[in-house]
Amino acid sequence: MWPSNKTIRVMVVDDSIVARTMLTRGLSSHPQIEVVGAGFSARDAKNKIQQLRPDVMTLDVEMPGMSGIDFLKTLLPEYPLPVILVSSLNLRVFDALAAGAVDFVRKPDASQSTDAFINGLCQKVITAASAQVRRPVPTPGAGMVLPTAAGAGAGAGASIAPPPPPSAAPLLGPRPVLDQVIIGLGASTGGTEATLEVMKRLPADIPGMLIVQHMPTGFTGMYAERLNRLCQMEVKEAAHGDVIRRGLALLAPADHQMRVVRSGSRYTVSCLPGGEKVSGHRPSVDALFLSMAEQVKCRMAGIIMTGMGRDGADGLLQMRKQGAYTIGQDKESCVVYGMPMVAYNIGAVQTQASCENIAGVLLRYLNQLT
Repeated sequence: MWPSNKTIRVMVVDDSIVARTMLTRGLSSHPQIEVVGAGFSARDAKNKIQQLRPDVMTLDVEMPGMSGIDFLKTLLPEYPLPVILVSSLNLRVFDALAAGAVDFVRKPDASQSTDAFINGLCQKVITAASAQVRRPVPTPGAGMVLPTAAGAGAGAGASIAPPPPPSAAPLLGPRPVLDQVIIGLGASTGGTEATLEVMKRLPADIPGMLIVQHMPTGFTGMYAERLNRLCQMEVKEAAHGDVIRRGLALLAPADHQMRVVRSGSRYTVSCLPGGEKVSGHRPSVDALFLSMAEQVKCRMAGIIMTGMGRDGADGLLQMRKQGAYTIGQDKESCVVYGMPMVAYNIGAVQTQASCENIAGVLLRYLNQLT
């Protein structure tokens, strides 16, 4: 975690002078954040980073000339800097996260006050300052001539991204026992790509899955479509009353709490907008996991992944007490080892594994069920 008495040096990159001014003023109002400079394009930012040496950078996705995505692909292999995307409602934000950005926020619109936006961004900057940057594998000729001396992107603790994953696992087969298994998965910062690493290694006939990913309004539908396109099972944004079934993964919509509802041997989801936040979030991993612990009478598994704070830890502990098999992402593969660390420390996690190996651990558990 970033020391509370140490200032976080931030660089703002956006082609709009209005946006740069708003971000600079807003971030500078936080006592722990110092905006050390701003860039109006990728090229401008590239020329300034070596001199300014920020701890965190905010980056617009859509900019003239080199896009934010292409900038990340050239920047991070040489300069592992935690980057927070500041984006409009745009599918390309997920490409930028795949390129190595730590997190993202949605640019404010009429439905959100500037103060609320700035408060959320400041918290993400503080989280990002101590995040582990997972660098994309550089492509030939894409290198950026920047130093990688100790201290660059302070607190980043970068590591080389793993090689492309193998093809997803073969089908589990028509085993009735697996028709009565429910899997819950929760993640936050760094979770969009970590969850994908798990999901694309699972077969099409995986038992019913429920996923909570902390994400701004408007993005969960696009993220579900991305998972559905890249994974073997069907993935959709959950709707109230959806039946939990084998071969389907349901993603909690932003600003909704998703919970399991049991009716005899049939399980559905309650998915309602608004309501109280649980563990500081809506959707909340704890809200899902606690409902699983209370409602699910068949076999179940819980997976807690990268993210700041403790959302999901208490719920996972209750799931384990009810006989669930529980998995936590390990420290080395987490962008932020917060949620899974708390879960491990309180005894909620039975097995720790990297995001690349969680699918294999889960499949071994499922294959031994009789």
